Amino acid sequence: MTDQTVGARCAAIVGPYGSGKSTLFEDLLFISGAIPRRGTIKEGNTVADSTPEARARGMSTELTVASTRYLEEPWTLIDCPGSVELTCDAQGAMMVADIVVVVCEPQMERAVTVSPILKFLDDRDIPHVIYINKMDQADASVRMTFEALQAISERPLVLREIPMRDSGGAVTGMVDLVSERTWRWNPHERSELVALPDRLKDEEELHRNEMLEALADFDDALMEELLEDVVPSTDEIYANLVKDLQDDLIVPVFFGSAENENGIQRLFKALRHETPSVTETAARRGIDTADGPVVQVFKTWNAGQSGKMSTVRVWSGNLPDGQTLGNDRIGGISTLLGKKTTRVDGAAAGDVVALGRMGEAQTGDILGPDGKRATNWPDLPAPLYAFAIAAERQSEEVKLTGALAKLTEEDPSLAVTQEGDTGEYVLSGQGEVHLQIALARMKRDFGLDVSHAPPQVPYKETIRKPAEQAARHKKQSGGHGEFADVKIRITPQARGAGFEFSDTITGGVVPKQYIPAVEKGVTAFLARGPLGFPVVDIAVTLTDGGFHSVDSSDMAFQKAAIQAMLSAMPDCSPVLLEPVMAVSVSVPSEFTPKVQRIVTGRRGQLLGYDTKPGWKGWDEVQAMMPQAEIGDLIIELRSASLGVGTYEARFDHLQDIVGREADEVIHTRKQVVA
Repeated sequence: MTDQTVGARCAAIVGPYGSGKSTLFEDLLFISGAIPRRGTIKEGNTVADSTPEARARGMSTELTVASTRYLEEPWTLIDCPGSVELTCDAQGAMMVADIVVVVCEPQMERAVTVSPILKFLDDRDIPHVIYINKMDQADASVRMTFEALQAISERPLVLREIPMRDSGGAVTGMVDLVSERTWRWNPHERSELVALPDRLKDEEELHRNEMLEALADFDDALMEELLEDVVPSTDEIYANLVKDLQDDLIVPVFFGSAENENGIQRLFKALRHETPSVTETAARRGIDTADGPVVQVFKTWNAGQSGKMSTVRVWSGNLPDGQTLGNDRIGGISTLLGKKTTRVDGAAAGDVVALGRMGEAQTGDILGPDGKRATNWPDLPAPLYAFAIAAERQSEEVKLTGALAKLTEEDPSLAVTQEGDTGEYVLSGQGEVHLQIALARMKRDFGLDVSHAPPQVPYKETIRKPAEQAARHKKQSGGHGEFADVKIRITPQARGAGFEFSDTITGGVVPKQYIPAVEKGVTAFLARGPLGFPVVDIAVTLTDGGFHSVDSSDMAFQKAAIQAMLSAMPDCSPVLLEPVMAVSVSVPSEFTPKVQRIVTGRRGQLLGYDTKPGWKGWDEVQAMMPQAEIGDLIIELRSASLGVGTYEARFDHLQDIVGREADEVIHTRKQVVA
């Protein structure tokens, strides 16, 4: 058994949007005495989901950390956002937790919504349990949900209890398969211990044997007992459950109704007895805890006038205020209960606290007195959705830059770039809701009104035919005039070859010192061709020209080159090019046909599909798609796949676009630059 006296333990509560995980979080805080009354999502008085953005959307939009004590033992509970668009915060919490409680709904068709969470946990050997919530619903099924979850979990699931139902089929309680005790639920009251109904005895025996057989796969002594029909003791069964859970060999499954506070005490008691200690978790993570204190930052946030705060898990040692970690000296330590902070003098191994004035510390950093230490933090997800943004008032552009820097520090899954072709500032993230939350925070925290629109697609143009053109620039204005004479030949290049400039000048008809000016003029013109877009994949050769010993200059030859290009390009049969992306769409296999229809409906070319490596029950669909069709692709994918579909895209090539689509693009471009 784990030494329960060694440090506070930490449980992360995760689950898809709508699973009821924040209600479960509230229940756990209430029964542990952290709060005097249980708040509700409907009344808007819960510890979690307290920000205006969360209240407005009726969903968790950020991590909520709460320190409490349960049966005199210290705990930290972390409620994580359920939206797949806010998964970065949830992953950080799971990385520092001793155990993760995965909350799901009791319908088999909804099991797939926890697939990305289980995959993340399985890949990193993080101990976790499953809590099937909403068992008060008429169509709730533990067995069917259990089987659907097993189909997507790499670890064997172990059912820890079975439901007791009334004559109408409603779940009224549960049978503990280890202790073989039966409890009748009472909504918002303590459960009542009752005798096991005769009608459940055979079912209880069947499922208990299944549980024991699952445990025996990891314990030879238990397997021997079962083969010899020896009934193992309750203590022996608990010992196996503890060891196998802590080694991430099994996933125990519980159930209940968080809304009615059913099954909560049972779950918390199981966590108390079976969750690893902070020392064991640090060892599993391979964290060097020597020469402590050692902490890890898993969330960065800005607390108004208090400045930057770093939420950390203390892996080892005692952490006093004023301690130097990395390159920062701590300026205050606080425990957390949602938005409520309580200043403390120090923290110990296992604690989760907020540290003030950690200017250089970043999310994911492992810090000790000797500086940063090696870490294995999850990679940031690739952007899936973007807004082109601008401050409503031009005078606030600098303020906008500062606000974006703070937002991206708090949420590294947000990214800001300035696009070279369009000049737009582009805010990228995991979906429309993700970016809308960021804009709402800019308004609330920084007083910034920010406009947004879909980013422009970086169209290009090229030519199909060669042409030759001469141009003379001549201007007389009293003193020195301007004179330059050029003749150029323009030819198309292979796709992807880029721009090439050369000259065949002989006899000094254009002095060598002016030839770079001709190239500069050509390059300046290529920034916007006759269709309104940058020109690519052409070669320009300076073949002839003339000069004046007094009036010629670099500027004159630049102007002459631009005139030559302007006259020649319409004769070169210009054509619009659109960027085409290589796209890999990942979805559960039952949604693959829908994805194929989505791709073809967006002018995509299907290349095939196959099973997704390392993902049980998932496919990857490969395709080529125009970038113009990808802007809101993630919205349609998630709508078609219960919210879990995703994609990766990379630029592959440029291709001609003609007809109505090209006409619309060119017309829109003319309006934009008018």
